[in-house]
Amino acid sequence: MTTKQIDYCIELAKTQNFSRGSENMFVSQPTFSYQIKLLEKEVGFQIFERNGKGATLTPAGQQFVSFLVNMRDDMKRAIEQGQNFSARYSDNISISLMVRQAIYFLPEAIRIFEKSQSHVQITPKFQYEGGMDSFLKNEADILFTLKEHTKQLAGTIVHELFKSHIYLITDKNDPLATKNIITQEDIYGRTLMVGGGSPALLRSVQQNLMSSGKISYFNSPDHETTLTNVAAGRGICLAPGFLNDHSGQFAWIPYECKKTFDCVLCTHKTDNRKSLHDFIGTLKKLYDEAIAFPL
Repeated sequence: MTTKQIDYCIELAKTQNFSRGSENMFVSQPTFSYQIKLLEKEVGFQIFERNGKGATLTPAGQQFVSFLVNMRDDMKRAIEQGQNFSARYSDNISISLMVRQAIYFLPEAIRIFEKSQSHVQITPKFQYEGGMDSFLKNEADILFTLKEHTKQLAGTIVHELFKSHIYLITDKNDPLATKNIITQEDIYGRTLMVGGGSPALLRSVQQNLMSSGKISYFNSPDHETTLTNVAAGRGICLAPGFLNDHSGQFAWIPYECKKTFDCVLCTHKTDNRKSLHDFIGTLKKLYDEAIAFPL
């Protein structure tokens, strides 16, 4: 299967006409039709139902073309990234993290690092799920995660980055938003959003509140849904500080709790690049200097 055949197939699915499709692709109709036939022969099933110069997708063809569209978009992005990389960089460091705000100082670290090592590209990979698997498959050079998730990891080096506290998230107009710190008693009588893939430490805090019998709770599948529910006035939630995007949309109030999340970076033991360790050093320095920054 060639890239031209992919483009021809997608175009015919769009126009449903061999003549118009060939014109749009700037080739003769016989060439256009021949390439479609070659593609069908290669995949082993009929993609289009012919009707004179017209063509409609078969059920199998509909599924196939949907896949081709995604594949072409991925290919386009890969080519663009390759062009950017070859034009400016000779090395790349990829870092997997679940959301952009997880490493608040990442943009600043990139700016500082590129001043001294402009030939190295830092590539963030946002993977809310599957980041650990991606790292273990060597698809990422650095993994941001919680220390509790690294106990069974082999062949990796764990770099401690910062400790993140627990916060209560409320609507900015909520009476709790005026407090400097939230206690367990402050939450009594309220509805707490729980679930959504919460880390074990947070689940234990949530469970302690629920076992009091003095709060209601509402299961929420993920953090974004939880924030939507909070904005809609359906309840409040507890979350680690590293999820705070500092947009000011919600009130994040410290929750009175001694438990903290140990946020770490993992690298492969076999990766001894100086640039990699320099970049991690840049990040650690920024966090070490941010004593008063809420985490």
